[in-house]
Amino acid sequence: MTDWVTIVLLGIIEGLTEFLPVSSTGHLIIAGHLLGFKGERAATFEIFIQLGAILAVVVLYKDVFRQLFSRQPGRGLAGPHGIGLLALTTAPILLLGFLLHGIIKHYFFNNTSVVALGLAVGGVAMLLIERWRPRTRRDGLGALRWTDALTVGLCQCLALWPGTSRAASTILGGMLIGIERKTAAEYSFLAAVPALCAAVGYDLFKSRHILQTTDIPAFAVGFVIAFITAIVAIKGFIRLLSSHTLYAFGWYRLLLAVLIMLL
Repeated sequence: MTDWVTIVLLGIIEGLTEFLPVSSTGHLIIAGHLLGFKGERAATFEIFIQLGAILAVVVLYKDVFRQLFSRQPGRGLAGPHGIGLLALTTAPILLLGFLLHGIIKHYFFNNTSVVALGLAVGGVAMLLIERWRPRTRRDGLGALRWTDALTVGLCQCLALWPGTSRAASTILGGMLIGIERKTAAEYSFLAAVPALCAAVGYDLFKSRHILQTTDIPAFAVGFVIAFITAIVAIKGFIRLLSSHTLYAFGWYRLLLAVLIMLL
């Protein structure tokens, strides 16, 4: 945990990729493999710095989160109704992640072939859904319904396979049921907060026996770097979706998957 160049690089990769549909976990596993940054502590570091990216969402969407805790009944993402929607989206991955945590971290987090497969399958799905996506029926966070929240939550479970991408699975899942692309992306950002906070907290608890106080500086630097770069990435991605599709991300995933398998 004392290689500061590696720590900074991984923080940048996490922040740039966490909310793009390209799999931040997959990129971190590949980067860790190339940099020789592997093992249980390395895997926990890669999971922990997701908190920095999560904080970026909270800062950028502070008004939305403030509405969640308003006393007005509200509709959409406001008041108890909004909290209920996010809870329904989060519940499936929490349950499945709790049951499969040990298997995923032990067998998948050091396997670049698993990442390549997830990237390739997700890339193909992205190209197909963009080509034949259904007509948009809901535009704006306030238009989301209970069935939308549950469907996105079930799709989010696909992200337990490294390389699939939590952002990709939730955005594409939303588009499949008629949620406008930008709205699906913003809901994906918001849904990441409870899901990733729970995942990071649970992993830190399970990994407490292997962590040391000397790891704190590295974890803190990775957190801050991920926070800063995530803010830049989120703003850029939303601007991009205002006038572009996800085709470029789909082709990027396929190209990266091929390169991983070749190298």
